[in-house]
Amino acid sequence: QVQLVESGGGLVQPGGSLRLSCAASGNSVGIYSMGWYRQSPGKQRELVSTITSSGVTNYEDSVKARFTVTRDNAKNTVYLQMNSLKPEDTAVYYCNALIAGRDYWGQGTQVTVSA
Repeated sequence: QVQLVESGGGLVQPGGSLRLSCAASGNSVGIYSMGWYRQSPGKQRELVSTITSSGVTNYEDSVKARFTVTRDNAKNTVYLQMNSLKPEDTAVYYCNALIAGRDYWGQGTQVTVSA
């Protein structure tokens, strides 16, 4: 089994920053990609950003130039630095890991952007 534990969510004012972290443990050998998805009330879960084990990144258009995903392969940890946050970034953010063709998910962490 693989466990993903997220941290770093919270309440921030518009224009502020937050850093999310997600650590994978358990049978996590051979992680292909890790990343972040988010879900707002009444909306489907959507991709935010992913990064492969070789460092190839992918971003949803609305977060490009504001969010940065990084990864520490030795620690099986992925980070999401979120800058210039907007109210529309408010959502539950879920960590994802793709291992041997199977998706694993964290429990989610709430990010609220509000004045």
